[in-house]
Amino acid sequence: MRRVKATLYVTPGSHPSRTAQIMLELKGIDYKRVDLMPVISKAAVRGLRFPHDTVPALKLDGRRIQGSREIARELESLRPVPPLYPAEPDVRAAVERAETWGDESLQPVARRIFWNAVKRDRSPLASYAEGARLGIPIGLAVKTAAPIVALAARSSEASDENVRADLSALPGMLKRIDDWIADGVLGGEQLNAADLQIGTGVRLLMTLRDLRDAIGARPAGELAMRVAPDYPGDTPPILPPTWLEPRRVAR
Repeated sequence: MRRVKATLYVTPGSHPSRTAQIMLELKGIDYKRVDLMPVISKAAVRGLRFPHDTVPALKLDGRRIQGSREIARELESLRPVPPLYPAEPDVRAAVERAETWGDESLQPVARRIFWNAVKRDRSPLASYAEGARLGIPIGLAVKTAAPIVALAARSSEASDENVRADLSALPGMLKRIDDWIADGVLGGEQLNAADLQIGTGVRLLMTLRDLRDAIGARPAGELAMRVAPDYPGDTPPILPPTWLEPRRVAR
């Protein structure tokens, strides 16, 4: 098997970054992980001559690939085994639809809810940086993170109005994931690209104690724990109780 040189640029707590890490590990590709501070990462990856300002950003034998879906396809082409996509065309199409939904619909919802929560209390940020090497002590990074959190919340559009709408929509999104699991699109014997894309987003939501029990009790939560059992981060209850009415989080 040809050896490749891989460097993955991530930000602590980022669910698409974790998706890329899991894919590299499933494919058996050794890689160097470079941790970047949120927001500051935008200038950093641009400085590294990536075309966009987002993470995950992967250097693979000198080539630059960004985005968890793009990375998935590149890794699948490089090392087809174990596969991230089913071989049968109709089944693959269903997996790709779920993967796209996880990237375009679930990913921003999880991000907005997360940044809205830590904007209220920055102290849990240290738990999301577990194992990260940011070039400065984690405690100092958290103490000086107010401008970064504010900018991240703003760029993610994590306003109270948007997050209240996200929480209201979340039960329906979780039901869609549960249905995909029941139909065999997700949660099969071999984890696929959609499992990873969706599982990490749900897993980030489960780091919020406001949501953990309601999500963990359903198939979507079980999938998330299978995909990323060791996801870092723990945010105590912080969201307004009126945003978390039982009808919002029930099955």
